[in-house]
Amino acid sequence: MDGGCSSADGVPEKGINLDILLRVRDMLEISGYKVEVTRDTDTSIHDKGIEGIANQKSSDMDNRLAIFNEHTNAVCISIHQNQFTDSRYSGAQMFYSDTNEESEALARKLQNKFVEYLQPENDREIKLCGKELFLCYYSENPTVMAECGFLSNPDEAALLNTEEYRGKVAFTLYSGINEFVSSVR
Repeated sequence: MDGGCSSADGVPEKGINLDILLRVRDMLEISGYKVEVTRDTDTSIHDKGIEGIANQKSSDMDNRLAIFNEHTNAVCISIHQNQFTDSRYSGAQMFYSDTNEESEALARKLQNKFVEYLQPENDREIKLCGKELFLCYYSENPTVMAECGFLSNPDEAALLNTEEYRGKVAFTLYSGINEFVSSVR
């Protein structure tokens, strides 16, 4: 129900995010991780019977948080694409909350992998968030909101619209997660 931001040519974020998520899930499962996703189709996970878009979005977020907190010793990634009024901005950027002491390390691993594998010129800093990023702030596990690129940047949007590049983004996220888990577990 919420497509997120859109590229200049009208491609909504939600499909790009879902494709990357499913690729990351498959890579992690092949490597032996137990993976649970909040969605594997283009659907909201709000409770049945909830009326009104605002109430459905709130229910959806509550249900996502419940999944994030259902397992102890989990790692949680919320995959997104960024947008800004100035189209020159590009590059992945990770957001984390200090409500879990391991989230910053996870954000740093993911950001470093984007620089190492895909965006050597990316000098974006990882960013501390507050309650405005509900899932990051209230998750009991290490959690990062991964903004994988800017759909408002025509070059980056064109890349994100290709299966090949989304596969590279997924591998980058997978590698960061794997490195994080190996270093702390």
